[in-house]
Amino acid sequence: VQLQAFGGGLVQAGGSLRLSCAASGRTFYSYYMGWFRQAPGKEREFVGGISWSAGSIDYVDSVKGRFTISRDSAKNTMYLQMNSLKPEDTAVYYCAWTTILSGRDLAVNYDFWGQGTLVTVSS
Repeated sequence: VQLQAFGGGLVQAGGSLRLSCAASGRTFYSYYMGWFRQAPGKEREFVGGISWSAGSIDYVDSVKGRFTISRDSAKNTMYLQMNSLKPEDTAVYYCAWTTILSGRDLAVNYDFWGQGTLVTVSS
């Protein structure tokens, strides 16, 4: 499975960005795609994700109400719409793929990762 994430950039606080993650290769019907982020000096953090077959979506509490995850099954693409961005959202954002649903908030459980895209939110 190959993942390609893009859409990062520089935005002012309160602004919006949309990230995309395109999956290709040998994907399976029952899998989960997640978004993680890693700020300088911090551990990689689960942001949220989507179960591809069931369509159920998870979010970490800090982004609920501001971020929205969606998918386009025909394009094998997952999106992360980020609104009301805050300086603390600044990080490299990664998409990742796993078949493990239990513990899906743990980076160690993901098999494939995109290259990361930098999101910088200025105050």
